[in-house]
Amino acid sequence: MAVTAWQELVDELKSFDLSDLDVENIGAWPLLVRVGAWVAVFVLCLVGGYFYVIADLRVKLASVEAQELKLKDEFEKKAFKAAKLVPLKKQMIEMEESFGVLLSQLPADTEVPGLLEDMTEKAVSNGLDISSIQLQAERLKEFYVELPIAIKVSGSYHDLAAFVSGIAGLPRIVTLHDYTISSDKNISQQTMSITAKTYRYKDQEGGK
Repeated sequence: MAVTAWQELVDELKSFDLSDLDVENIGAWPLLVRVGAWVAVFVLCLVGGYFYVIADLRVKLASVEAQELKLKDEFEKKAFKAAKLVPLKKQMIEMEESFGVLLSQLPADTEVPGLLEDMTEKAVSNGLDISSIQLQAERLKEFYVELPIAIKVSGSYHDLAAFVSGIAGLPRIVTLHDYTISSDKNISQQTMSITAKTYRYKDQEGGK
């Protein structure tokens, strides 16, 4: 029975002329032609849907995936920085403490006369003759004020070396620069000219 029906459809299709197709009367088309037409329409819809919908979605998906990779990279960098934040804070605290210690070694204006007295005492205790110990003009730097002190003393090499060592051992920061040594007529006596520099912290109001 099924074979007979199928044979009838085939015979109908063979006897049908494509020129007889009437788009306004699709119901009169042979069954196989109608099925083929619907299949063709379905395939066209799939292809059209892919190019006009799915293809566009794939482009958007690729863009979103690229954005995801970028965000992951940014997250990893920020996570790395966050992991280092605690050690950096600890290091900052240690640096502030060290800075406080160094700052305490910088003399205030009122302490400079005491520093000059200490230098004079070091010279006298080491048996030197003091020609002059004079405070020079201040020199402003970016974060501190430099206070040069011109020193001229006379004595033996041993006493001069002991004086320099004593100055370097003062509790305040003092650096020594530009020294010259000349011999007097008495070969055992030398005259030394040297510049000692101490420093004070420059405050936020013009370095005063």
